Amino acid sequence: MAQPAQKENPSTAGLRPRDRLAIPPQPMPEQDPAARRRNFSEVALGYTAEQARQEATRCLRCRNKPCVAGCPVRIDIPAFIKAVAEGDCGAAIAVIKRNSLLPAICGRVCPQETQCQAPCTVGKSLKDTAKSVSIGRLERYVADLERARGIAPPPVKPDTGRRVAVVGSGPAGLVAAADVRREGHAVTIFEAFHKPGGVMVYGIPEFRLPKAIVQAEIDTLAAMGVELRTSFLVGRTRTLRDLMAKDGYEAVFVGAGAGLPRFMGVEGENLVGVLSANEYLTRVNLMGACNPVTADTPVMRSRRVAVVGGGNVAMDAARTAVRLGAESVHVVYRRTEAEMPARIEEVHHAHEEGVVFRLLQNPKRIVGGADGRVTGMECLRYRLGEPDRSGRPRPVAIEGSEFMLDVDTVIVAIGNAPNPLIKRTTAELKTNEWGGLLVDDKGMTSMPGVFAGGDIVLGSATVIEAMGQGRVAAAAINEYLEEKG
Repeated sequence: MAQPAQKENPSTAGLRPRDRLAIPPQPMPEQDPAARRRNFSEVALGYTAEQARQEATRCLRCRNKPCVAGCPVRIDIPAFIKAVAEGDCGAAIAVIKRNSLLPAICGRVCPQETQCQAPCTVGKSLKDTAKSVSIGRLERYVADLERARGIAPPPVKPDTGRRVAVVGSGPAGLVAAADVRREGHAVTIFEAFHKPGGVMVYGIPEFRLPKAIVQAEIDTLAAMGVELRTSFLVGRTRTLRDLMAKDGYEAVFVGAGAGLPRFMGVEGENLVGVLSANEYLTRVNLMGACNPVTADTPVMRSRRVAVVGGGNVAMDAARTAVRLGAESVHVVYRRTEAEMPARIEEVHHAHEEGVVFRLLQNPKRIVGGADGRVTGMECLRYRLGEPDRSGRPRPVAIEGSEFMLDVDTVIVAIGNAPNPLIKRTTAELKTNEWGGLLVDDKGMTSMPGVFAGGDIVLGSATVIEAMGQGRVAAAAINEYLEEKG
């Protein structure tokens, strides 16, 4: 029998703002760094009920709700946090799911510190955004409780007889599929890989996002009646035109991501031992290369690793290399830590796990032996100059500062671009200079009936940004089908 919701403790319900500001932030329990270096289990262990209520009590419940303005999908954050403080996690998850369908995922991997937590009044009052209310951790807490109790699929309207195709099963695709299916339209998701989940499965390591959590969301879609077809490469197995003209899909959402790795264009990138972070992480996360005995697609065992880049993908690759037994792992980044695009938490965890940060440095060339394998990487030292188009200080090479880094593996994590296959097989689609699909404010591409969102449009989106685009496009697809009659 369901337990009645507990009202917030009278001793905290009447707290004044200054009293709430005096409550210390609740740290997230974590695995010990020495232990987690040897396993792929999740690092963060989650709040206890008491920690969650204490953290929720810190919220000032501002009338102007600046945290909501910082959320890409506009969750009513004060309302869900108030429910957590009252011990009513059922109400809390109901509030979140009005706007976000993947809270257990977003609570783990979204950069709340630069989104909803950045404008938090608590953090601003304490002059430290690291002391903002831990919105992401509270979102994770209530989502994990819901999953433990069983996720009920959302209701689906009666069958309309209309069919919609979704290309890609990443966050944008999953959300678009759910919102279109809720209106009663038949939905088929086409996934190029043999497992669904997109970047959440192939790109993000288990120690940050357990795959069982992603699978639970996919199972919910299946329970709603969404069909999922894997090992289906749109553009090769079937083109977009085929799906619409021959297979009877009246609308298509393209959420194929941006999985084509970029390289540096330096001498030696063709040597054995140079990998893109995409390939490295996909082999480990999706193909089980962390177990060399059972892996059909192994990954090379490295002793001295250099990871080039400063984003979350670079942190994921470096921390994965640590867990695979590398003796030394170096992150080589041409700016300082302050300019790194990676989440502060991920950088902190990498430091704890023994990753060496070589800042204001960048590769000039990669060196190999007679056998064609990497033996080292020649780097240049840098200084910071005037801001570039990104607003960050431009790295300027220091002439004559070359030095050699002794490594046997170089992992390149400097960004990705959309796979050009869909564009090459669909001339009607207009793209920007880097190959991203151009869409209007409703997510419609230049091809009637074809919508898009996520990394294939934004280039590099957070999970929740991709979700937001999926929701916008799904609403437009539903409207488009209704207007078609």
